[in-house]
Amino acid sequence: MTVTRQDFEDAIAAYWGAKELQREQSTIKAAVGAGTAGSVRGGKHFDAIAVLLSKFFLDAGYPPESIRVTKSQGLELPGYYRPQKQWDLVVVHENVLVAAFELKALGGPSYGNNYNNRVEEALGSAVDLRRAALAELYPKEKPWLGYFFIMQDGAGSRRPVKTAKGALPSDGIWHNTSYQDRFGIFCERLMGEQLYDAVCYVTSSVENPKPIELVESLDWRHFSAAINARLTYLKDLGIPR
Repeated sequence: MTVTRQDFEDAIAAYWGAKELQREQSTIKAAVGAGTAGSVRGGKHFDAIAVLLSKFFLDAGYPPESIRVTKSQGLELPGYYRPQKQWDLVVVHENVLVAAFELKALGGPSYGNNYNNRVEEALGSAVDLRRAALAELYPKEKPWLGYFFIMQDGAGSRRPVKTAKGALPSDGIWHNTSYQDRFGIFCERLMGEQLYDAVCYVTSSVENPKPIELVESLDWRHFSAAINARLTYLKDLGIPR
C-alpha cells in the first residue's frame, strides 16, 4: 500500500478540518500511537500530516515503536548549540536516525508577524542538528531531514510586500515578492544549501483546501520521491532487518 496523491490531498483537507481522516489513516494513527486529537507535537491540525508521513515508514517495514509522533514517545534529538530540540515526527531504528520532520504553517491575516519566526525556526533546527552530526552525535548513518510547510492562501499572502529601506540593500530577488513567493525562495535555498533533504511547500485554505504547489521542486511528487529514496538507501544497507 503506497501513499497516494489522494492521501496527500486528504491530509491537507484534514489539516483545515474540512473532512475526516479515512479509515486507513485512522488505523495508522492508532498504530503509531497518535491516540487522541492534539497528541501530535504539531497540534491536532498536524495529526493528519503526521499520519500521512508515518505511512511511508510503516509500509517500508519499520515497527510502530520506531515511529515517534507524540511528546510521550520522546521527540527530542541532540543538538550542538543546545542539548536537545523537539521535532514533530521522528523515526529512529536501531539507533539510526532514519528521518526527522518539521511540520509548520503560517496563517493570516497578519502574515508578517510570524514570517521571520518560521524562517529562523527552520534554519536553527537544521543547522543545530547538522552541526551535531559533524560532532559525531549521530555516529551511524547521516541524518535525513524533511520540512513540510503549509501557508494559508489568501489576499494577504499573495500581495507583494515592500522591503524596508535598510542600512544596506537587500538581495534583489526579494523585491516585489509576496509572502508566498518569499517562502518558496526560502525553501529552495534550504534545499540548495542541503540543510534539509526534502521540502514540501504548499498553499491552501479552509475555503479551498486542495493544495497549490507553487514551486515544482518543492511539490508533493518530489517530496515523496525523496522519502522513498531514503527508504531504498537504508533498505539496501539492511535497515530495517
